[in-house]
Amino acid sequence: MKIHEYQAKELFAKQQIPIPKGYLATSTEQAVDVADQLGAYPVVVKAQIHAGGRGKGGGVKLAWSKDEAKEVASSILGMNLVTHQTGPQGQPVKKVLVEQGLDIAQELYMSVIPDRASAQVVIMASMAGGVDIEEVAEKTPEKIIKVAVDPMLGIQAYHCRQVAFGLDLPAEARKECMALVSNLYKLLMTYDCSLVEINPLVLTSDNRLLALDAKMNFDDNALFRHKNILEYRDLDEEDPLEVEASKYGLNYIKMDGNVGNMVNGAGLAMATMDIIKKAGAEPANFLDVGGGASAEMVENGFRIILGDGNVKGIFINIFGGILRCDVLAQGVVQAATKVGLNVPVVVRMEGTNVEQGRQILAESGLDLRTAKDLADAARQVAALVN
Repeated sequence: MKIHEYQAKELFAKQQIPIPKGYLATSTEQAVDVADQLGAYPVVVKAQIHAGGRGKGGGVKLAWSKDEAKEVASSILGMNLVTHQTGPQGQPVKKVLVEQGLDIAQELYMSVIPDRASAQVVIMASMAGGVDIEEVAEKTPEKIIKVAVDPMLGIQAYHCRQVAFGLDLPAEARKECMALVSNLYKLLMTYDCSLVEINPLVLTSDNRLLALDAKMNFDDNALFRHKNILEYRDLDEEDPLEVEASKYGLNYIKMDGNVGNMVNGAGLAMATMDIIKKAGAEPANFLDVGGGASAEMVENGFRIILGDGNVKGIFINIFGGILRCDVLAQGVVQAATKVGLNVPVVVRMEGTNVEQGRQILAESGLDLRTAKDLADAARQVAALVN
């Protein structure tokens, strides 16, 4: 789950990570009031959407006076902000964060992430802050400091020193940097985050360090342990079909293709998407109904796939284990009858009660095509949508 910058900064403040003074505004009038409350200009007006690259898209601007604050807030609120992370459709801006301007001497980068390959937590820092870190990693990887922390040992002073000295900070800022690194690590561990990032982390002219931006992503599988974080969820920032799927416990991710997929098991879902592409088509989604899905869940999954206007054909690929093939077939027939089937469906299933499942599909009177194996099913559905 993602949250907004202003929400991440609330959590930063609780963990004693320094942030600029600022407040949220949902109207131009509120934004001007906040700018006045901050006591001095310039102020920064920042669009709050779940995407990076806001500055390049015109979603982050400085205002040097009250009139300019009004003009800037008015131009950002309500705009459709397009960045490299929103896609060409963009994202509407409904709120802005208004913050004090800072006298910035240097922009840095810092993040903490779990590294699955090494089973350690990695702290990354760079003197090349304020730009896309992916570009730095590709062109000048030597500019990124990486410090691995064994989660069984936890963060130690020498980890923090390695980062602070690696950034070549002035002596006055090193102690502050060490505390900041330690607190970022604790934040990641406390909330089961998949990413905590500051870009840029700024060094001011009086050698203070502040998180000018803040990004936090959370492991969805651990959210049951963090009810307070769930309250931060902003459904306006999520795809409506993904929100709908989450109501029924379905793992659904929308994609850009035209073949809708329903599969039980994440591994099988990825293999199915691969074979669709190999057959010359493009998957429209990832949908895992899970091993213990009921006929009702299958029906809801079917309805969500059909809710995507780009879907020109559906590929159902089920290995019948806990989810029996006859239960799947009943759900498919039930859903197709209720929602009105307007695209071809290819079903490949094997496993428990497969013959009963095939019989249910054959006797349904609907245009549900069966396949002899996975490759045959992929070829069939690709031919139907191309």
